Amino acid sequence: MSVLNKKQSPNRASHTPIDAEALLGALPHPLLVIGDGFTIEYANTAAEDFFQMSAEVLCRRTLTEIVAFGSPLIALVEQVQRNDTTVNEYGVELGSYRFEAPKLVDLFGGPLAEQPGRVMIMLQQRSMAHMIERQLTHRGAARSVSGLAAVLAHEIKNPLSGIRGAAQLLEGDRLDSDRTLTQLICSESDRICKLVDRMEIFGDERPIQREPVNIHDVLDHVKQLARTGFARQIKIVENYDPSLPPVPGSRDKLIQVFLNLVKNAAEAIGGDRADGQITLSTSFRPGVRLSVPGSQARVSLPLEIAVEDNGAGVPADLMPHLFDPFVTTKPSGTGLGLALVAKIVGDHGGIIECDSRPRLTVFRALMPMADSEAAQEQQGQA
Repeated sequence: MSVLNKKQSPNRASHTPIDAEALLGALPHPLLVIGDGFTIEYANTAAEDFFQMSAEVLCRRTLTEIVAFGSPLIALVEQVQRNDTTVNEYGVELGSYRFEAPKLVDLFGGPLAEQPGRVMIMLQQRSMAHMIERQLTHRGAARSVSGLAAVLAHEIKNPLSGIRGAAQLLEGDRLDSDRTLTQLICSESDRICKLVDRMEIFGDERPIQREPVNIHDVLDHVKQLARTGFARQIKIVENYDPSLPPVPGSRDKLIQVFLNLVKNAAEAIGGDRADGQITLSTSFRPGVRLSVPGSQARVSLPLEIAVEDNGAGVPADLMPHLFDPFVTTKPSGTGLGLALVAKIVGDHGGIIECDSRPRLTVFRALMPMADSEAAQEQQGQA
């Protein structure tokens, strides 16, 4: 690679030349240079990670050997070479024998000046952008349920208490065969009240009382509850980053989030499988930032807490609506559990997303970290 020289500054006698290869290698997006016959002549570090091959191996292969037959990427390269012009395509599914599933990417291709036939390709994976976009939709759905919950609490619970009271009065004068019907009215009224009680949680718009929370203590508590109850037959594995800083939030509400996720994972696995496994993991990802709507602020979400299971997976048609209210795969489910999870995580300033395929489903919560002063104060009190 050639060296790029900057113009000399009037305040300095000289500048250190910039290595163009180091610049390209530092780009966060995969970058390829394609030559005649679809040969790969250059691949940066991000391309190595994306295709799960070293640059040396990539440059011994052609593009047609690493992407799926008939890939839109091949057509884009041909179009750039044919017209000698820049071509961009958005929302393209890119397949490869190196991928477990196709990846959704934006493609940017253009000719290299003074090097006829060579094409530079940049790929931008859309998973994080879609995660943020979907999460904002999830929050909007939760807020719409908040208004509905306030109405339901008043308009449904009061009449139900009257219906239940009337059924109890009738029960005393009925024969045993008729008492079954009055008892059914009472039990169904109680069930509806419980459903409305759950929905009332969405109407709670009070700010969370935040304090630095050790997320590993939360996960250990959830694991203990799971092992003594619904997940006693399932292996639970920990994969923690011990240096993870605290999460600012409510310990009880975070327990509610991850207990819900672990319970869902256990139900997805089922109680009959001997190889069922749930993995609880934490990691630090400093590069994740979320733009705050309506302002220039960008919030850092470096803490990743994941719940992984090897159950049957989430049906593909439900994935876009998984965190919407009343969406469920359970025959007797209400579809409010994951909507509540999304609301609580959003109230903590974080986002949650799910990736799923058969025998591998991962729920990832990306959360902010507590400021250093609060974290130090908590450690001092421990």
